[in-house]
Amino acid sequence: MILDANTIHKIADLARIHIDEKEVDTLIPEMNKILSFMEKLNELDTSNVMPLVYMNETVNIWREDVVNQEISTEEGLKNSAKHDSEFFMVPKIIEK
Repeated sequence: MILDANTIHKIADLARIHIDEKEVDTLIPEMNKILSFMEKLNELDTSNVMPLVYMNETVNIWREDVVNQEISTEEGLKNSAKHDSEFFMVPKIIEK
């Protein structure tokens, strides 16, 4: 597939990007080069290649999800500028 200026403009419109007319002349050979590389990849025989989902076949070892109280509420709030007995106090940012 060979791209022309109209196709470049159509691709730019679909991608919602602005391309100047002077950039089109430089984009045509660059995008044609990319497409020719992709066509070479289509020539490869991949009939004996298994589909790849992950780069390695390591199985994830899930651990049990256990709740631990690492720090107390008082320790978590001690460096806060404003707080009450359980929560951080922050300025209101949403107005009605």
